[in-house]
Amino acid sequence: MARNYPPDHDPSRPTGPARRRARLSDQETERRMLDTAVAMVHRDGLTVGLDHLGFEDVIRDAGVSRTTVYRRWPYKDLFFSDLLRELARGAAPASAPALETTGEVLSEVLSSRSEDLASPQGRHDLVTELLRLTAVSDFEAVHGSPEWRTYLALQATFLSLPEGDLRADVQAALARSEQRFVDRVARGWETVATALGYRLRPETGGSFPLIATLACAAMRGLVLMSLSDPDLLTRRVPANPTTASAASDWSLLGMAAASIAVTYLEPDPDVTWDDLA
Repeated sequence: MARNYPPDHDPSRPTGPARRRARLSDQETERRMLDTAVAMVHRDGLTVGLDHLGFEDVIRDAGVSRTTVYRRWPYKDLFFSDLLRELARGAAPASAPALETTGEVLSEVLSSRSEDLASPQGRHDLVTELLRLTAVSDFEAVHGSPEWRTYLALQATFLSLPEGDLRADVQAALARSEQRFVDRVARGWETVATALGYRLRPETGGSFPLIATLACAAMRGLVLMSLSDPDLLTRRVPANPTTASAASDWSLLGMAAASIAVTYLEPDPDVTWDDLA
């Protein structure tokens, strides 16, 4: 009996029971399992430990063979140890705007107040305004970041691990993650300072990585405090921490960033500005 097939029918392609899922290699199964579990952690959050994460749930969501998974990890504790290593390698201590975002904020401030570039006080006011604005966006981004909560839980989990290879691996991975984050923040500070004609104060012995470390510590401390005191997110202080032309309403993180900037940065006397008047 003749059958009517759709125009795009391919008789060489198996259908029904003959259709089988492509077999994954052990390496592909491992990668898919870890990627799926990391995504689940970022979606649902990480408690101190991974007891809330079901091994069978990861297998199901990853769409991999149980036989292959159990050959790779005969016990689920072995998988969770590898997952901790994976999370630590990819962990970010906190979300922060990329350098592109910092550049966008700088461009926005400059376009709306370009006339301020004509004088030293005007440029100082621009730096002040940039600190004030980016502190608010940074604080809000970190506070709402699931990666931040995962990192916080990873730190607590690391402290509870017994001495051994797993603890050493997680500690080393977290340290590398921390350094990458500080380096990124340092580049942001240096980009903005250079663009507006500022330099490090020679007598302070400071550096942009040091500034970044202090700024990150202040941000992390305030975000941690705000978990139990959410009012810190919206608290504003009328102040003029940089001796700008006028006082403004400052967030607490902005006050901390301004204090760091005043301590370590100054106008670069070797930078000559064109007459913009």
